[in-house]
Amino acid sequence: MKKVAFYTLGCKLNFSETSTIGRLFTDAGYAVVEFQDQADVYVINTCSVTDHADKKCRKVVKEALKYSPNAFVTIVGCYAQLKPQEIADIEGVDMVLGAAEKFRIVEYITDLTKKPKAVVHQQNIEKVNHNFIASYSIGDRTRTFLKVQDGCDYPCTYCTIPLARGASRSDTIENVVNRAKMIAESGVKEIVLTGVNLGDFGIRNGEREDKFFDLVKALDEVEGIERIRISSIEPNLLSNEIIEFVSTSKRFVPHFHIPLQSGSDKILGLMRRRYRRDLYVERVAKIKEVMPHCCIGVDVIVGFPGETKEDFLDTYQFLNQLDISYLHVFTYSERELTVAAEMKGVVPGSQRNERSKMLHILSDKKRRAFYESQIGSEAEVLFEADQKMGYMHGFTKNYVKVRAKYDPIMVNELKAVKLLEMTADGEVEVAELETAYVHH
Repeated sequence: MKKVAFYTLGCKLNFSETSTIGRLFTDAGYAVVEFQDQADVYVINTCSVTDHADKKCRKVVKEALKYSPNAFVTIVGCYAQLKPQEIADIEGVDMVLGAAEKFRIVEYITDLTKKPKAVVHQQNIEKVNHNFIASYSIGDRTRTFLKVQDGCDYPCTYCTIPLARGASRSDTIENVVNRAKMIAESGVKEIVLTGVNLGDFGIRNGEREDKFFDLVKALDEVEGIERIRISSIEPNLLSNEIIEFVSTSKRFVPHFHIPLQSGSDKILGLMRRRYRRDLYVERVAKIKEVMPHCCIGVDVIVGFPGETKEDFLDTYQFLNQLDISYLHVFTYSERELTVAAEMKGVVPGSQRNERSKMLHILSDKKRRAFYESQIGSEAEVLFEADQKMGYMHGFTKNYVKVRAKYDPIMVNELKAVKLLEMTADGEVEVAELETAYVHH
């Protein structure tokens, strides 16, 4: 049997797509193996959002060929769509597939001989625009990432995603519900809904046919899935009706991840974001009013062109005062083909790093405060299969990471626990409750 191994860079969407590509190989008679297990084929799924895409890609290729010098190396993903030639020039790469081609990978890999020059199959992103390809990850963890939307129509000045993934397009509600039922039957307890611009769900063939809220209501009725998590949703698309629905939902958990990007209205304008900070304040207040225990995560970019020290401090104070639970901090880096790359007011690298450090510290403080606020409460935890130093980990519905003594019987089980205290490294110790958990 021929063997294939995968490496994924970037977001949850990439993970769900790698998983789907893996199933294509399995169907074609390949065995999926670990990266270090000398595969015949290596597939590297790249990202254009995280920094140093080129460097990371080179490094992974080099590692693959260290394990298996004659392996056939194929690069797919956002970076492959944006810079196919640049990747084709990396030593050891045999094939590069663009956004439309990656799901036909098995058709393209007909002959596993190393190529003197990489073959590129990639077309203009416009050709990809109306074609939604469903994917989901399964078998690798207790939760499944289910892709329901792809592409983005927002013209944020720093972002290459519309160039790498094309226009906004979605699956149908019926398809998503059927897939969720299938995932439930496989024994998975939690689904994380993913997309590039998830809240924009509902566009097919360039026309809006329904709304994200319609999908949420339909999924709430799927039997067998215990939890559904919304991975990330733009503040302007997170409506009060969605917030209120989640607060009384059977399956949707009290956890929102809402990109902010900057707490300065001036910078939000330069980024061409579709809201200002007042709207963000309203959203957070609404969530906390109906779900005081809700976990709220925030994306922030530091060092955007034109961000002065005052603008940054403005963002810092804004976040410090907001009732949020953690931050994902991105240090701005120039992306070719974006408007922001040409903007004036470039922030020196050292200042970008300094600002990033400050926000990372703030994030730790926010997370600790949020976890502390939950100590003493009772919760339901979905335990995962990992084992570190004799402990296993899991998450409460509102995304508090807890640990308990490792017990194989608890893997992928929902357990009622009491949150006891925080450990030095920021996790929460729990004790299992003997009584059955009562759904509130």
